[in-house]
Amino acid sequence: MKRFRAVAWDIDGTLIDSEPLHHRALVAACRELGTDLSDLPDQAFRGIHVGDVWQQISPRLPAGVAEAEWLALINAHYVANRASLIALPQAVATIRALSRRGVAQACVSNSSRSVVDANIDVLGISDAIAFSLSLDDVTHGKPDPEPYRRACARFGFDPAEVIAVEDSQAGARSARLAGLHVIGYAATGGGFDDVDCEIDSLDQVSVLFL
Repeated sequence: MKRFRAVAWDIDGTLIDSEPLHHRALVAACRELGTDLSDLPDQAFRGIHVGDVWQQISPRLPAGVAEAEWLALINAHYVANRASLIALPQAVATIRALSRRGVAQACVSNSSRSVVDANIDVLGISDAIAFSLSLDDVTHGKPDPEPYRRACARFGFDPAEVIAVEDSQAGARSARLAGLHVIGYAATGGGFDDVDCEIDSLDQVSVLFL
């Protein structure tokens, strides 16, 4: 069996059930700017890069609203309401178990730094991971391979030695293009184009380090 040395975890939808809060934050921010998004289906932009969300939403916003202003309002609402977030089953236990074994771990997210920090705070895993990468730390977010390439460089490991755990096609594509071993978390995602395997419970990641 191939020897793996690290795990790079996606956060939203993989470690924490954050998509409902992301949607509520988007709706609240747009309402504050004078735009009603109540016609959108719940979690309409699940797994979609925030830049692409802006492209779809901005025509509905008042003229003159800047993307940075819009995003800051979304992030502020998210952070202020982070107490409503819930860790997904086995997320924290698996990270803790791997940490005890000395497995290097990091979080690689397409969310802004303030959101990443809020998620890690709620999960209580800051002492168990080596670092985290947010959308603010890269030039190009997922599905571009840059986030996972940067993660492997930070680890100091060959990409083939690092496992990426993702719930979205965009995230899985990012990890695949960067050369990582890609696990699709089907419990909250699915429809993956190219992953090495799919799991329905996060504790299955631990088996790869036995």
